[in-house]
Amino acid sequence: MIVAGFIGGSTVRALVDIDIEKTQESFHYYAVPADFEAREGDEVLLHGVPTDIAFGTQMVMQCEATLKRANAFERFWTRFTSIFEITELYEVGFQPKDDIENGFIPRGTR
Repeated sequence: MIVAGFIGGSTVRALVDIDIEKTQESFHYYAVPADFEAREGDEVLLHGVPTDIAFGTQMVMQCEATLKRANAFERFWTRFTSIFEITELYEVGFQPKDDIENGFIPRGTR
């Protein structure tokens, strides 16, 4: 049993709540599991969800999803590599809009 959990993950069909909005106020696409909890390394494939909606549209729906559970090694590897990938977020910088409009360029970026 321990070997099976380490080598192969299981596949499950489940429901997912979908919230899509493409308006001037918000542009988001949320998929929230309704009857399962996704863990690190798991893959979720949504079925029957629109991939493109018109501007000004907001949709809330429920769809079916296929959840492929990660095995023990995949969970470990995802945890391990995420430590290094989060450092990419540190490289993001923000600059006030007024500075950009006035042509200000911070030192070290020229």
